[in-house]
Amino acid sequence: MKKALIVQGGWQGHEPKPVADILAGALREHGFEVEVADTLDAFKALATKKVDLVVPEWTMGRVAGEQLNPLLEAIRGGVGAAGVHGGMGDAFRDQCEYQFMVGGQWVAHPGGDGVTYQVHIEGVPSPITKGLKDFTVTSEQYYMHVDPGNTVLATTKFADVVMPVAWTRYYGKGRVFYCSLGHKADVARQPEVLTLVTRGMLWAAGSL
Repeated sequence: MKKALIVQGGWQGHEPKPVADILAGALREHGFEVEVADTLDAFKALATKKVDLVVPEWTMGRVAGEQLNPLLEAIRGGVGAAGVHGGMGDAFRDQCEYQFMVGGQWVAHPGGDGVTYQVHIEGVPSPITKGLKDFTVTSEQYYMHVDPGNTVLATTKFADVVMPVAWTRYYGKGRVFYCSLGHKADVARQPEVLTLVTRGMLWAAGSL
């Protein structure tokens, strides 16, 4: 049985506990043993604990070196990482190596919450997006700084700017998946979003 660690907390506006519970439920439906922790100290155990996937769900906040370093080392060593929205893409703003691992960092969400926009599934062959079609979401539309080395799976548009929404990458031996959707539980629960994110988590864990 594969094991996943979800670490939730930080800014409560993103409903970290409800979103973490949705992601945990999706993983359990695929046979994962899931631990949901509410402290960044849970990352310390990655120095010795065997897990297949880590899901950070912790917007903003500060992380100490003794918490962050075991996380990064575990991913470099082959543990998968996956996450959504600010829970992974706007965490620990002063930690550049964490942002490098993720492959991007939130910059702005013009228009705030409640923007209706289209998510375009790119034509990149991937088991994560196989068979998925473009869809519409009403939420925050993330404008991000993005690593050009990412494999972009889905995009949205700001005027003439094409902005990545979901991508994969490698950090050392670790598979990394990120999706900028998932502002709150209602968005994370939207079928198209949940399918995309669930597949991304499974891919990161080496199960897809």
